[in-house]
Amino acid sequence: MASIQEAPSKLVLKAGSTTLTFDKDSGKAILQQKMLLWNKKPVEFPLSEIDDIAVKSDVDGMSGAPIHHSVMHRRNGEITVLTTEEAKDAAETVKKLRGFVGLQS
Repeated sequence: MASIQEAPSKLVLKAGSTTLTFDKDSGKAILQQKMLLWNKKPVEFPLSEIDDIAVKSDVDGMSGAPIHHSVMHRRNGEITVLTTEEAKDAAETVKKLRGFVGLQS
């Protein structure tokens, strides 16, 4: 399961090479990702730009195993995979993130 640190005005999700910070005080989100050994430039955007956070389920083409991702949709059309987890863990991650940013269940 992803690591989620939550305070009243700040939530930090850490999963693999992804760190996502929601900050209610500044009204912003910061997405930091690492690609192999390099840190990608952090992406900062308003919390109000988040359109949806959901679980996306797929099946691995090689093994046939189910794969569950928590994904964030932004109003500009960008979709970011945040985590890859078991189904119930992905659902719990999505529930916490949606609750923090005020998206209806």
